[in-house]
Formats: sequence, C-alpha cells, structure tokens
Amino acid sequence: MEIQLWKKRLDPYELAVKELTVKFEHLIQEHKQQGLYSPIEQVTGRVKSVSSILNKMKKKKIEIDEMEDKVEDIAGIRIICQFVEDIQKVVEIIRARNDMEVKEERDYITNIKDSGYRSYHMIVYYPIETLEGTRKIQAEIQIRTLGMNFWSTIEHSLQYKYEKNIPDHIRERLTKAADAIIVLDHEMSTVRSEIMDAQNSLMIQESLVEDILNTIHNLYYLANKREILKIQDEFYKIYELGDLEQLKKFHTELDIIAQGYRAQSIEHKGIKN
Repeated sequence: MEIQLWKKRLDPYELAVKELTVKFEHLIQEHKQQGLYSPIEQVTGRVKSVSSILNKMKKKKIEIDEMEDKVEDIAGIRIICQFVEDIQKVVEIIRARNDMEVKEERDYITNIKDSGYRSYHMIVYYPIETLEGTRKIQAEIQIRTLGMNFWSTIEHSLQYKYEKNIPDHIRERLTKAADAIIVLDHEMSTVRSEIMDAQNSLMIQESLVEDILNTIHNLYYLANKREILKIQDEFYKIYELGDLEQLKKFHTELDIIAQGYRAQSIEHKGIKN
C-alpha cells in the first residue's frame, strides 16, 4: 500500500472511534442525570498506529488486502469500570444495542492469560456513513476494572521495552502484582454497596447544591438584597454541617420561597399590563 493511502484507509476507523467514545460517554451522563449508578467509570478510544498494524500483520502473516477483515482491533475502545461486577453489566448493555453488532467475545477474566492479563474483549461491527455510503467497521471494546487497566498498561510498556522478552525476575513480579490486583478487585466488591451508597450521596449533594445556587442566583432579580444575603448565610451554615437531610429540607423550603416570588412577579406584570 502506498504511504499516502494509509490516512485514507484509517479515516473511517477514526470516525468510528469518535462516535463510539461519544456514545459511551453519553451513557455515563444519562445514568447520572437519572440519579443512577453508572457501570462505566470512564471511556477512551484510539486508532492503532500504522507501525502497530504492520507489526501485527507481519506476525500473523496477514496480507494488505486482508487487513480490514483480519485485523480486528484497528479501532479500539477501552471502558473502565469500578467493580468486576460492572463488567458484565456493560457487556449486556453492548449486546442489547441496535447500533452495533457483536461479532465475538473473549473473556480473559474467567480465563486469565498465563501472563496474568485480565480483561473482557468484544469485537463489534459498527456502521459509519462515508461519501461512498455505509461501511461496517470492526472495533475492539476492552472492558476492565481500574486495577486491571493499571496492570495491563505497565505490562504493555514492559513488553515494548524488552521486545516481548521480559526477564524472568520481572515477569515473576508482574505475576505477583496480577494476583494482588485480583485480591484488590475482590476486596472492593465486598464493600461495593457501601462505596455505591457514598457515591450516590455525593451525587445527590452535588445536584442539590447546584439547584440551590441556581435558585439563589435567580432570586437576585426578584427578592430584596437583604433577604438574599440571609438565604445565602443559611445555605453556607447548612453546607458546612454536611447534613444531607438538612440540605434537602433547605432545598424544598427555598423552592417554596422562589415560587412565591415568581408568582408575585407574574401578578405584578399582569397589573402593569
């Protein structure tokens, strides 16, 4: 393949990665907006470098005209979860989507690789629109916990440094680290409900504070400044206490005050007209 044709060949994969990343990020936002726990913590995407593609094709004896069929991970999406249990939920979400078709699944969590590598891989077909019409692009989606991702990133760097011949003493330490991350993921799972409750409380608090501040801002145009300052002082006192129930109560009372001022404003405008 001529060098200048590589960019054109990879452009559809760039588009697929952008669209898939945006869609999974939107899923996170949808969960948060509805006050739900998101099984997806973060998502990233990348298109494999030309060098990496060529190396893989050389290793697996893949011809140029077979690239799009046989190199399945040119477009790569990585989904990071907090807990091992979240991984299966993400898998089910992907299986249920109508905008992508699952080609293959590889469970390296149940079937851990000899190296210690753990992750759940899904190969999907994703349709994109181009000037030449609709094209189905293959993409690899890797789903793993934060711990799994940390280990994998380090191991990948060492593989690159030692050209896939990692010294035995380093390999032994990597294996021990992989075992430690299995223990870590398990421990996090045992306190999963407590962690989720804490995160949910924080999310509720952030939403309440945002609503309260917006309401106070709007009241600046309706109420007298002395009352606004009094409301602000009360809010700061309650916020300092860190009592979620008190914050909820204040939010409700402030809404009633704001509704009263809005009603007065409408009535005043009606009299003027």
